[in-house]
Amino acid sequence: MQKITPFLWFDNQAEEAANFYVSIFKNSKVGDIARYGKAAAEAAGRPEGSAMVVEFQIEGQEFVALNGGPHFKFTEAISFVVNCETQEEVDSFWEKLSEGGAESQCGWLKDKYGLSWQVVPTILNELLKDKDPKKSERVMQAMLKMKKIDIPALKQAAGR
Repeated sequence: MQKITPFLWFDNQAEEAANFYVSIFKNSKVGDIARYGKAAAEAAGRPEGSAMVVEFQIEGQEFVALNGGPHFKFTEAISFVVNCETQEEVDSFWEKLSEGGAESQCGWLKDKYGLSWQVVPTILNELLKDKDPKKSERVMQAMLKMKKIDIPALKQAAGR
């Protein structure tokens, strides 16, 4: 068992969201699902037998999703970073995660459940840490104009 597990509060889409996320990432699976029994369903105002808590893994990282009602919403204050080696990976994750959600700046997006993600090529960090401050500044300027990160455009800005 991992020491720290992200616990995600959904209104009533926990099971649907878990299935959505595991369909996008390799080495992922839905685990145990605790369902509302009669007493808990009455107390929470949820249908008896509906999912209460859904355990799932994405790339070996454990998560728990709760159907807790409409009381809390996701914000950009918390996001998950998807590290990508290639433009094809960036494109694939960007397309799948943003479907039904909202694209934002600099590789950020919200999925259809309102959860924030950053789809980031691993080369970005390398380019931003270049010893030549003019190169890293050009990369930053290029990135700030992007929604989905474009690796060839970053490399061009860096003079590669």
